[in-house]
Amino acid sequence: MAFNHLPAGVDDALRSLSVTPVTHSMPMANNQLPPSDGERPSPRSVLDRLASGPGRADRITHTEHLPPRTGRHAVWPDRIRPEVIAAIQRAGIDHPWAHQALAAEHALDGESVVVATGTASGKSLAYLAPVLSALLDGSEVPTREARRREPLPRDGGGRAGGRGTTALYLAPTKALAADQRRAVRDLASPLGNRVRPAVYDGDTPVEEREWVRQYANYVLTNPDMLHRGILPSHPRWSSFLRALRYVVVDECHTYRGVFGSHVAQVLRRLRRLCARYGSDPVFLLASATAADPAVAGHRLTGLPVVEIAEDASPRGELVFALWEPPLTELSGEKGAPVRRTATAETADLLTDLTVQGVRTVAFVRSRRGAELIAVITQERLREVDRSLPKRVAAYRGGYLPEERRALERALHSGELLGLAATTALELGVDVSGLDAVLIAGYPGTRASLWQQAGRAGRSGQGALAILVARDDPLDTYLVHHPEALFQQPVESTVLDPDNPYVLAPHLCAAAAELPLTDDDLELFGPAAAGLMPQLEAAKLLRRRATAWHWTRRERACDLADIRGGGGRPVQVVEASTGRLLGTVDESASHAAVHDGAVHLHQGRTYVVKHLDLEDSVALVEQADPPYSTVARDTTSISVLETDTEIPWGGARLCYGSVEVTNQVVSYLRRKLITGEVLGESRLDLPPRTLRTRAVWWTVTDDQLDAARVNPEQLGGALHAAEHASIGMLPLFATCDRWDIGGVSVPLHPDTLLPTVFVYDGHPGGAGFAERAFHTARAWLTATREAIASCECDAGCPSCIQSPKCGNGNEPLHKRGAVRLLGELLKGAPDPAGAHGSA
Repeated sequence: MAFNHLPAGVDDALRSLSVTPVTHSMPMANNQLPPSDGERPSPRSVLDRLASGPGRADRITHTEHLPPRTGRHAVWPDRIRPEVIAAIQRAGIDHPWAHQALAAEHALDGESVVVATGTASGKSLAYLAPVLSALLDGSEVPTREARRREPLPRDGGGRAGGRGTTALYLAPTKALAADQRRAVRDLASPLGNRVRPAVYDGDTPVEEREWVRQYANYVLTNPDMLHRGILPSHPRWSSFLRALRYVVVDECHTYRGVFGSHVAQVLRRLRRLCARYGSDPVFLLASATAADPAVAGHRLTGLPVVEIAEDASPRGELVFALWEPPLTELSGEKGAPVRRTATAETADLLTDLTVQGVRTVAFVRSRRGAELIAVITQERLREVDRSLPKRVAAYRGGYLPEERRALERALHSGELLGLAATTALELGVDVSGLDAVLIAGYPGTRASLWQQAGRAGRSGQGALAILVARDDPLDTYLVHHPEALFQQPVESTVLDPDNPYVLAPHLCAAAAELPLTDDDLELFGPAAAGLMPQLEAAKLLRRRATAWHWTRRERACDLADIRGGGGRPVQVVEASTGRLLGTVDESASHAAVHDGAVHLHQGRTYVVKHLDLEDSVALVEQADPPYSTVARDTTSISVLETDTEIPWGGARLCYGSVEVTNQVVSYLRRKLITGEVLGESRLDLPPRTLRTRAVWWTVTDDQLDAARVNPEQLGGALHAAEHASIGMLPLFATCDRWDIGGVSVPLHPDTLLPTVFVYDGHPGGAGFAERAFHTARAWLTATREAIASCECDAGCPSCIQSPKCGNGNEPLHKRGAVRLLGELLKGAPDPAGAHGSA
């Protein structure tokens, strides 16, 4: 998949970046394949070559060496069927790793378990061994061919007695479920039709769905389909649910924030229906390395979960470099210095690695970023050897399955040397034999960072990983504080199933599935009982005798958009054809598809001509502008209730409920690649309100005097501290900076003091502000350090400027923020003490 031309604006951008020329140290002959395993250069030598170009060595701020690790074998529990063990051995696996055998033992004992080990540690086999063994205990039922000769049961209930044991697999993406079905089919092929895996999702043809419901005994789906398709139609799934023995929840660390909270309630609805049909399935969870995986697993499933976190699989040597792009001669807002973008820097590195014959994946956060890196790399390779551009491609969501498979095969075989990929490749897709991974910008969590870095060296050989910093506070902090990455455990998964905005629609969905009784409410958590009168008052539920019933004709499951923020989604429609391109969450529409916004869809660029709020439609036209757009907003906040308040000397640290009023007021146009601001346009959009959860801190006049922050500096110091603290919070809570917001006020009417607020950007909260409250000392210490260590004079995007600031990053006072945070932290409780400790 080669690109033959550059998008508009990229040519100019490339020329503007020629101050840091690419050095190609290893020109390759036409069609030369990468070195064989025995000839592969060491990760250190590859890094040394990358650093040998002009000015390159200074960009490496730290190099971490992780030594190789030997594996520890065990034996499968004797209750695993011998046919399953034989099938595993046919696949080339003679003995399991110790953590695989231990997970299977717990599963066979009927204990829910979470396997939280590293990438490529064999988590899939840990749950597949007990699942396949259980499925073999089932009786024979007809194949698809036999179905033509045998009519289906008329009652839709199937034949529970003849079906045998069943299992359900949940993946966060359709692509991962499809990959897993292929893996199961290949592994279980010697077992015949006793194992019948089938994908059931929105892409499953209608004629296949009835067969899946009646005969498949290992159904692979996603939480969305479980929520909207399976649970509301549970009578048609009765034989499957009655025989359900195992529920596999893969990549469970991705279920965080509001999405994770929704999935937690979907799983509680599943457990309730299983109990109705007489089954009590065991949950088998697979997670990237995470802090407190048993606690996160319990919050997700509502069940006690056994934790297996000791990784017994072998690992090759890993050299991990932190890379900071250089400052350019360009200037940004208020004359602030601007660094070379992570996109341009990653394209340079991918070019050099391709020329060296090093098989590499570059992870990028956006689809457009992946496409741009691939395009720029191909253009630069064309200058070296015209056969090389075809050996680099982009890989992202939105491709057809056959296109994705072709790219994976090409990477496996060595036909492709370089791939610029979004996280579509991060989640479990099997790509082995890579030599290097480039990570263009911190991916938001240490768990994701290690997940991506683990894609290299998956066959046990040594590997190189490079984190290329973006120009923002968190990335800048991390490349200068490597201990925050390499000496800290990965984050806890944050979710809040008791959020009333999440829980209420699932109570309605549950009542529509089966009338809700008082005994059921305990399953849904302590907040459920208090919501029932409100749902009755809203005429959504009605109590009759001993249970609540759904009262509407509409489908109750439609009340909950488990991946969105609620509200009616905005349809994105191509104006010239009337074609529906997709949808945008209502909560994000003002910032994402306002008039003039640049909108990306499956690799194509569109400009929004008009956002119709009344009809929830954004009309767009295909275009290729040389810029991207970033919305700016203004925000006010009021305190509704303070749940917790602790003293920090004279200051106060608080956590509670707030109401946020937000209005998108303008948008910036930024030049592609360089990020240079081309202009700002005003918008006329209505304000919106959000009731959510927040953490906030106040300071006294005495503390301001001690910090030498005068009234003229106060607004800028608070504003700078707010921006930087939002940028740093993802280091302590599993969120993105776009999941949270902030407000700073020199005199807030509710506190009557200078106050900084940081709030969850979702109705009812998402757990991020609560996590900030509980880690406030460490969080604000890191915030102060990030500002103080930045080499700029008065503030820049690497420390206190925010890309989404509605006030145009005014006022900001860098030195005042450092002094103010220093004075605030003097009063912070001892780390061993109160809630605000690390």
